Amino acid sequence: MHHPGIGAWMAKRRLKSADKTALVHGESTVTYGQLADGADRVSALLRQHGVGKGDAVAYLGENSPEFLQVMFGAVQLGAVFVPVNTRLAPPEIAHVLTDSAARLLIHDPEFGERVADAVGPAAATAQVIVTGEGTAHRPGLDQLLRTAIVQRLDVALSPDDPAAIVYTSGTTGKAKGAVLTHGNLTWVALNCIVDYDVVSTDVALMISPLFHVASLGMGALPIILKGATMVLEKGFEPGRALAQIQRHGVTMLSGVPTTYQLMADHPDWATTDLSTLTKLTCGGSAVPVRILNAYEERGLSFSQGYGMTEAAPSATALPPAMTRRKQGSVGLPHFFTEVRIADSTGAAAPAGTIGEIEIAGPNIFPGYHGLPAETAAAFTADGWYRSGDLGYLDADGYLYISGRLKDMIISGGENIYPPEVERLLNEVDGVTGAAVIGVPDARWGEVPWAILTVREGAAVDTDTVREFLDGRIARYKLPKNVVIVDELPRTASGKVRKTDLRARFGA
Repeated sequence: MHHPGIGAWMAKRRLKSADKTALVHGESTVTYGQLADGADRVSALLRQHGVGKGDAVAYLGENSPEFLQVMFGAVQLGAVFVPVNTRLAPPEIAHVLTDSAARLLIHDPEFGERVADAVGPAAATAQVIVTGEGTAHRPGLDQLLRTAIVQRLDVALSPDDPAAIVYTSGTTGKAKGAVLTHGNLTWVALNCIVDYDVVSTDVALMISPLFHVASLGMGALPIILKGATMVLEKGFEPGRALAQIQRHGVTMLSGVPTTYQLMADHPDWATTDLSTLTKLTCGGSAVPVRILNAYEERGLSFSQGYGMTEAAPSATALPPAMTRRKQGSVGLPHFFTEVRIADSTGAAAPAGTIGEIEIAGPNIFPGYHGLPAETAAAFTADGWYRSGDLGYLDADGYLYISGRLKDMIISGGENIYPPEVERLLNEVDGVTGAAVIGVPDARWGEVPWAILTVREGAAVDTDTVREFLDGRIARYKLPKNVVIVDELPRTASGKVRKTDLRARFGA
């Protein structure tokens, strides 16, 4: 089968390393041969359900072999994989399903209630399959795969064909689906292999959810491309993570600063054997000095970086050797990626000058699903992606982040876009104006605060606001504090001056 995309990876891994352990999940292991066979059975099952090239297949579930089998089974068919954030509320899940026009949703049993609430409005989703055995009346994925008849696939594909749609919170209040092609995902995996020195003997502990493009594009895909091993964890618990590192001889670990801080603060930190760890990567925000110190005392150093979903997701990497010399930097552009800084006129800014960060390369997405205007606005006339972030390059070409044009909040590695929350805050009874800002937090990096104006006599406080929002948006987006003010500072055109609010409340 000629398949110039990630759909060919399973067949090639089976050919090259069928007996090599691909996944460790709980007490079980899955070889590359078994993973490839599972993907083939998924492809057969999807075909039986009418899924073909270009159709969307959604998956709502925790890290598991099934996640990867469904993904590769879908892309082998030329279908488009849609990973769904397990923290989304039913209305958000419904939006993902309807916007992607998903033909099929596969989900873990524990999300059944949310799926039931979401699928009603998501009329485009005609079929739902639950993972596991299911019941006699409603067979689960395991039952269905045992009876799937595998056939040879011959799908004509191009590297420019879509492989996935990953939803990122939109600045207009609706999540946008970033289309990632087979080429995008291949090139970002190659970037990571080059800049993080991924080798076939690596053992990567996956504590971040695979539905996040960082965990998928920078973790799972490079590992599979090299034929290395992943230890899949359903979630993150610092003591268990430390135990898994020692038990499995983990060499690679990725996380956000909170992840590493919780591990260093755990009672087992000092006694855990960390000698196999050679590659630590951190994203979401800069690694605080106290975390750097704690890990360097154990002989460990970090790679840091910068990216976004639209870059599939990585744009730069700072090697461990430069962590101290270039402290505060997010590194150099990846090997197959370019970064430049544009001034207010769009011209290239000289070294040391702050401007908008623009990115180009084969890992940059082609656009947002079904949103031509937003796609056009995201690119310059000569094809560079406009990140909306502010930064500068030093004389050596290292990138430093100065701020975010989009006012995005990063809390524990999760992206929160204020307009999405503000839209719902304005529906709270008694609220007359709303602004959401990020406030520094020792544990999560940033947390959202809601600054509100309210009608005289209205009973609005943190508890009532969080109760109203709970179930409408993911819980990590809920404001951690609500502040009532007499008036929101605004520009002459009526826009809220968030810089004033951050100066007042964000220090």
